[in-house]
Amino acid sequence: MTMPGKGCFVAWYDLKPGYEADHDHWHTHEHMIERVAIPGFLRGFRYQTQTGRPRLCVMYQTETLATLTSSAYLERLNDPTPWTNRTLPHFDGMNRTLCTVASSHGHGIGGYLLTIQLSARPGEEDRLQAWLSEDALPALATRAGLCGAHLLLGDQSASETKSQEKELRGVPDGIADRVLLVEGYDRTVLEHAQAELQGVNGLVAHGAAEGWITGMYSLGYTLGEDEAKAVWRKP
Repeated sequence: MTMPGKGCFVAWYDLKPGYEADHDHWHTHEHMIERVAIPGFLRGFRYQTQTGRPRLCVMYQTETLATLTSSAYLERLNDPTPWTNRTLPHFDGMNRTLCTVASSHGHGIGGYLLTIQLSARPGEEDRLQAWLSEDALPALATRAGLCGAHLLLGDQSASETKSQEKELRGVPDGIADRVLLVEGYDRTVLEHAQAELQGVNGLVAHGAAEGWITGMYSLGYTLGEDEAKAVWRKP
């Protein structure tokens, strides 16, 4: 889908063995509701890996990047619920990146999501962004089997904001430079798109540095702001 706002939170992480079911229960029945009820949050998503690790990709679409450093959001980060206090120490290998939406194309919500964490070669930032925004992503979003394609720019400063929740996780978060998202309803087509982007005429040919990190995920749960605000009650 075309992202409804100009901000986006994306996180990838694993869980310590044996805590997967507890995490998904907490994330569905408390945490995502709490988050999406914050002013400026528009929709939350949880995806589960199809190809290995990390197990999870979580995304929150927001009105702006500033939503993700707002006093309302920071208040929640610094006052974790009892359930959150019990859950976050079991996270493993968190990459948590707060982003500005640079380009977004498509409609609807796909059942599969390709994520690519990447950087541009020095001096090639504008060329890479122009190719993705004007050529590659609009074409992918209209391809049979796909329904959306998006470019996010990670904000290092916003992503490094300290909080009580970060302390509970125990180790510093990773932060992505740029994030490419492609969503669709046919996994095979999405895999072909991944191969094209990573091929000789894809990202590297248009200014991307090598060494990107990819993941293929399926949608497990999503929640919109109206429903979250209707059901959220602070413990």
